[in-house]
Amino acid sequence: MPATALRLAATALLLLAALDAAHAAASDDRADERQRLTQTVAAQMRETGSATGRPALSERVTTALRQVPRHAFVPEDQRLYAYVNRPLPIGHGQTISQPYIVALMTELAQPQPDHKVLEVGTGSGYQAAVMARLVRTVYSMEIIEPLGLAARERLQTLGYRNVEVRLGDGYHGWEEHAPYDAILVTAAASHIPPPLIRQLKPGGRMVIPVGAAFLVQQLMLVEKNADGTVSTRQILPVAFVPLTGGAR
Repeated sequence: MPATALRLAATALLLLAALDAAHAAASDDRADERQRLTQTVAAQMRETGSATGRPALSERVTTALRQVPRHAFVPEDQRLYAYVNRPLPIGHGQTISQPYIVALMTELAQPQPDHKVLEVGTGSGYQAAVMARLVRTVYSMEIIEPLGLAARERLQTLGYRNVEVRLGDGYHGWEEHAPYDAILVTAAASHIPPPLIRQLKPGGRMVIPVGAAFLVQQLMLVEKNADGTVSTRQILPVAFVPLTGGAR
């Protein structure tokens, strides 16, 4: 190749590299805010550790929180507050959970790289995105069609290929892919749905808020023992939107 052509090729490669770097910087322009949010969540985990049994963020969950762009999962008018440690409205009477709660529920589920997880209540897709960085596959269900369709497109656009979103009533679970190593329910039920207990693998964990809307709810850890029996433990009071669907 002539020297001029070599110089042109080298220049083109440098330009492409610069464009790639600029794109990466633009897409990660709030990394400092995620870092600060992670520190805030870690501090709250320490403060509540005696009650929850999870006094610290694991390195894997810490990394996931740092990597997932929460601002991409909230409406445009809420993006200024995306890295504040609080829930935010996402439309249709629903919310994206407080980052501390997302982290706590994720830690309680004890996700492993080979795990298959069911999420009931996709919402904007943020919890699914965090979990997707920690497990093999996430199956997520959303009963509100506009939210589910938007979350599916958002997760695909952001590259979360190991998340599958289904429109439907999560109370009944997703039998096709059961049993699950962990189940996360991101809306409050009046009781623990029996279909979800059946779809939980022996040795698996379910994290679910239980209680009536506008009253005190309890975040519950449900563990299915090897013999199929179930044990439950209250973790801490929470406030979630109600689980909607046929049976609640």
